[in-house]
Amino acid sequence: MEKRKIGSLEVSLAGLGCNNFGWRIDAEGTAAVVTAAIESGINFFDTADIYGGGQSEEFLGRALKGRRDKVLIATKFGMKMADGKEGAKPAYIRQAVEDSLRRLATDHIDLYQIHRPDDSTPIADTLGALDELVKAGKVREIGCSNFSAEQLREAAAAPGGGARFVSVQNNYSLLHREPEAEVLPECQRQGIAFLPYFPLANGLLTGKYRKGQPFPKSSRADDEFGPKVFTDENLGLADNLRQIAESRGHTLLELAMAWLASKSVIASVIAGAKTAEQVKANASAVAWRLTDADLGAVEGILTSKASHG
Repeated sequence: MEKRKIGSLEVSLAGLGCNNFGWRIDAEGTAAVVTAAIESGINFFDTADIYGGGQSEEFLGRALKGRRDKVLIATKFGMKMADGKEGAKPAYIRQAVEDSLRRLATDHIDLYQIHRPDDSTPIADTLGALDELVKAGKVREIGCSNFSAEQLREAAAAPGGGARFVSVQNNYSLLHREPEAEVLPECQRQGIAFLPYFPLANGLLTGKYRKGQPFPKSSRADDEFGPKVFTDENLGLADNLRQIAESRGHTLLELAMAWLASKSVIASVIAGAKTAEQVKANASAVAWRLTDADLGAVEGILTSKASHG
């Protein structure tokens, strides 16, 4: 599988989002998904301390036992784990990284990301603490998530000559294109890798959902993001995009992943999976190289939405 750079890291173009581990799937299911990912050429695993209340990191660490050196682990800190355990103050970062290292059963984290901005802490303080972790060998590279272009500029301009963010992970898909306005151009200016989360728009772009048909039981349409994503308009768009994909011998899921992979600023398309089959589908999807004609057809559908909306 093609590899791209996040700072000094060489990551697979398809990454595995581990937010299902410890919540939607157990330790055994996690191990099966991780094995399928590695066999499919995926070397980049993205989790967070908060996923599954810490169990995502634990199950991932267990699943990677004996093959830690074959993969790159990204995790995140900053969202509330318990009372007093959140944010990006230096003292908390030092505690959070030790907790994640223990759960992951590893001595280093390849990409350590602040999960969301912390307005109560100067970014220079946060970067200083993260730089200490890099110098100590506990973290190789640092990144951020849910940052705006302005916050990326502020981080780049912060005093101190230490580690700087090499990646930003934000919500981006065919149906959520907000990063294109400011964040993607800022990434290109700074040489920062962009990591899209929700590349399949909470599952809407898997092709399982059709306008006017009942949704599968226990589907992502029922979770907290469902009402915002599973609108009639988005279902209609997904249907039109599916027709483009199928006319080219591909699936809607393959189009959603390949469209993101067509952008050079994107280092890895991080998609979650609950089964080995889903991982394999995600991994093979990024091999499709969209032509200018393909991209133009997609753009035609998405901009017709904008002009009608």
